[in-house]
This record gives sequence, C-alpha cells and structure tokens, in this order.
Amino acid sequence: MALLPALFLGLFANLFLALPAAQAAEQAADASAAAATDDEAVVTVFDRPIAVFRAPLFGLSPAARASRTQGAIRELLARGGPGVVTAQKEPQGNVVLIDGALALILTQQDVDTVRRETLDAATQASVAALTNAIAETREARDRGKLLRALGFSALATLLFLLAAWGVLRARNALAARTGRLLEHAAERARLDQQPLWEATRAHAFGSWLVRSIAWLLLALLSYQWLVFVLQQFPATRVRGEQMGDFVLALLEDIGAGAVRALPDLIVAGVIFLLARALIVTLRPLFDRVEQGDASTAWLDRDMARPTRRLVSVAIWLFAIVMAYPYLPGSQSEAFKGMSVLVGLMITLGGSSLIGQGFSGLILMYSRVLRPGEFVRIGDQQGTVVELGTFTTRIRTGLGQEVTLPNSSILGQTTINYSRTVRGQGYILDTTLTIGYDTPWREVQAILLEAARRTEGVRADDPAPRVIQTALTDYAVEYRLVCHATPERPQARAEVMHALHANVLDVFNEHGVQIMSPHYEADPEQPKIVGAGHPYAAPARRPATEGAAAEGPAETIPVRPPSTAARPPAAP
Repeated sequence: MALLPALFLGLFANLFLALPAAQAAEQAADASAAAATDDEAVVTVFDRPIAVFRAPLFGLSPAARASRTQGAIRELLARGGPGVVTAQKEPQGNVVLIDGALALILTQQDVDTVRRETLDAATQASVAALTNAIAETREARDRGKLLRALGFSALATLLFLLAAWGVLRARNALAARTGRLLEHAAERARLDQQPLWEATRAHAFGSWLVRSIAWLLLALLSYQWLVFVLQQFPATRVRGEQMGDFVLALLEDIGAGAVRALPDLIVAGVIFLLARALIVTLRPLFDRVEQGDASTAWLDRDMARPTRRLVSVAIWLFAIVMAYPYLPGSQSEAFKGMSVLVGLMITLGGSSLIGQGFSGLILMYSRVLRPGEFVRIGDQQGTVVELGTFTTRIRTGLGQEVTLPNSSILGQTTINYSRTVRGQGYILDTTLTIGYDTPWREVQAILLEAARRTEGVRADDPAPRVIQTALTDYAVEYRLVCHATPERPQARAEVMHALHANVLDVFNEHGVQIMSPHYEADPEQPKIVGAGHPYAAPARRPATEGAAAEGPAETIPVRPPSTAARPPAAP
C-alpha cells in the first residue's frame, strides 16, 4: 500500500500547479508554434490543435502565421472578455473573431484538398476547437472546478486501489486453486501408465497463468485510472483524451480486423476439418492392418504405423498449403519474411536431417530391418528394438543399446539372422577347427550333440547342421548352424554362451581336443584317420553301408585320446 501516499502527493501537487496552468500553457504555446514544416503549421492552445496553415499570407510563411496567431490569441484571452468566438467571410478568406477581435484567418489555400475539405468546414472546426480551448483556460483559473477535479481524481484513485487490492487477493487464491486443479488433472492424464505431464510443472503453469492474467488486469486498471485523472484537469486533458482515443482506436482496429478475417478463418477452418475427417476415415484401415486383422499387397503389419504417420503428415501439409492464403496476416511483409527465413534455415541446416529421414524411409519400405530381428551391422550385432525415421536402435545381449544413424546403415553390409526363421527366432552359428587326424563324422556328431543339449535351440524344422567350410593346411574348419526357438527367443548372447559350453563339454567327454595343430616339420606319423575309426563315437555308421544294413547301426567305442597321435602344437 505504499502507492497510496505517492498518489495523493501527486494529486495535491497538481492542485497547486493548476492555478498558473493557463499562463504556463500560453507561454509554452507561444514558444513552440506546434508542429511546423515548410508546407504547413498547426496553431495550438493548451496542446489542442485549433487550425492548420498550409499557405503563406501577406508575405508570411505558414510557420510565421502560426506563431503570430498564437500570440494574438494569447493577448485576446488575457483581456478577460466573455470569450465569444465567431466567424465571418472576408475577401482574403474566413476570419475567426474572439469577442469581435481578429484571432486568425483561414484561406482557400489552407484547406486540405486531399481529404476533400471545404473552407467553411475547416472554419467551423476551428471555431469549435477555439471555443473548447477558451473554456479550458477559464476552467484552469477556476479554483472550484479544480477542487472538484481533485475530488474526482481522489475518488478514482481510491476505487483503483480497492480494485487492485481485490485483484491481488483473488490472484493468490485463484493461483493456488488453479494449480491444484491442473496438478490433479496431470496425475489422471496417463498414456501407457506414464504421466503425460509432471504434476509439479502443471501446478507451476496454473499459478503462472493466473498471475499473468492478474498483472494484465492491473495494467488495464492502471491505464484507465491514468486516463480518467488526466482528463479531469485542463492542462492534461488533451493527453488523457489522446490516450483514451488510442485504446479505442486499437480495439476498433482489432475488432474490424477480426470481422474482416472471419470469412477467411471459416474457409481455413473448413479445410482443416476436412483434413481431420480424412485422417479419421483412414484410421480404421491402418488399425486393422497393424493388429493383423487385414493385409494388403502394398501394406503389411510392420509398415502400418509409419505409413499412417506419413499419410497424416502429407494430409496436414496439403491442408496447410491450401489454407495458407486464408490465414490472417499471410500476405503481410513480416509473414513473408518469416517464411523466407524458415525456408533458408531448412535449406542450410536441414540437409543432413532430410538425408537421415529418407534413409529411414528406405530402410522401412525396403524391409531391410524389422523390430525384433537379430542383425549384424558392421561391428555391431543385436536385436532391433526400434526402426525410427532418423536412427535405429539395437540391443546387444551384453546389456548395451546401440543407436545407429540410418544413413550409416545404408552404407554398410547388414546380416539378418532372423529373416529365414519362422516367428521371432534367429540363426546361431559357431566356427572351430579340428586336426585332420580326427574323423570328420565324429566332429559333426559332437557338434550336433552339443546343439541338442542347448536350451533354446530348435531340434528340428530346421534341425542343426554342420558344414565343413574349409580344408586349411593344418585343420578342417567346421561351422555349426542352428536356429533359436521362436517361442523362447532369449538373448542371443545367452544362447551362444550355453552352446559354447556344451561344445566344450561334449568334446571333453569324447576325448577330442579343440586345438588347431601347427607344424614346423613333418610329423613322425601321418595325421590321418585310421581305417578302423571312421565312425568314432558318437558318430553312427549308416545302416546302408556293408553288412550293417541288415541290423541296427553299430556304435563304435570311444577312442581313447592319444598324445602320440596328437602332438602338441609348435610354439
């Protein structure tokens, strides 16, 4: 409430200064002949425009005429007559008189031809303005009217302070209540069991909104109070009227602009409503495809969601382009300049972003990757978690999540271990080399047994298989290929760990060392499989070979490991 003493001090100062206000106004008007240029000059009394001179008269320029006219009016008002303003026609033009004495002369050249003004209309306007100015000069000398104006100003100030106090009290109460309401609404608004908006931020936003509205109301009340107080005193009445006219003109322009823009806004609204209706109409089709209830030749379940987003973006962009000419201010220079700036920013800084987006679209619609598939991209391998517009995220079996730019994925070789597997499984493979003195059938049987023991590996359809991929100088290279079960797609690293552990166990059980021999000289004995051991356990002789075709397949006893047959590798 410290504002109250300052306001009353200002009002009392205005009272004591208002007595000589008329003399001060006359001296100020005599010192400055209003807004004068080489073409025209304005005669003012108490800051109120009386007449405009646009042509010289009797060899005097418009500015000199305005200066002399203001001096003459000041002398006439100093006489203290009744202040009756009249006008009469003379050969030089229309003459305005104060108590029968010459105050000013308006000629035909002083008329504003652009606004189609007439000399008589300009004269009548000058008479009315001069009458009003004389009344204000007298009011400035009337102590009773000044006291009445002071009383009205004090009452307006009291009402203003009461209104401001009420707004501040209501602001605190409404800010707390609105904050609590938005906080409760934020707690109830959830998507996938996750809050859409933090409750604390909702509370802060509600408080900020109410406080902003309160400060706006205080500003409007202050402005209206100032306009009312200024209009009570003759010395400041013109300024108050100008401030009031400014607000009215602003509101009038805003209202007229809104009315003019209303038809265009209706057209733009109809365009946006049609776009929204089209998107809602297409939504059930994409929902059925995404849920697997329907399929088309050009759209499958994986592409339903990104395709729906692209179609929605395309429809909204088309709607914006169609509604752009109908938006208010779209034809203004500021709007055009902003459009050019945004286009330049996109051109200079969006090339990489656009390239990433197109790369993502290529990956989606070429079906190189799909979420849930196990892939190898360069040095990274893992399960595809998300195939986005700009990046792709894969999760490795070691607890890592790798984010790869889509443009880099297109530039590398991608190995997909899940595409040939039914369901959500993937392919497992491991490679090892065994010396030539170990029967290859035995190695294959050991690897297949290890695959059968591994949980999460399919036993059939397709069954595990072993491929001899190379015959190197010192060993045979074997590759075990098997499929993970789609019903239990564990992390690939866990299944590979179990498979390797079983490979080690089965090789140890059958006494076969997993070591690739290297030689610096020829061994004493040739590293070949003996004639009696081509089907060493756990390998089984086919029933179609020899006499064994008539009976069950024979299991060859386990050949004990021989260090002589497997000399240690040279350092």
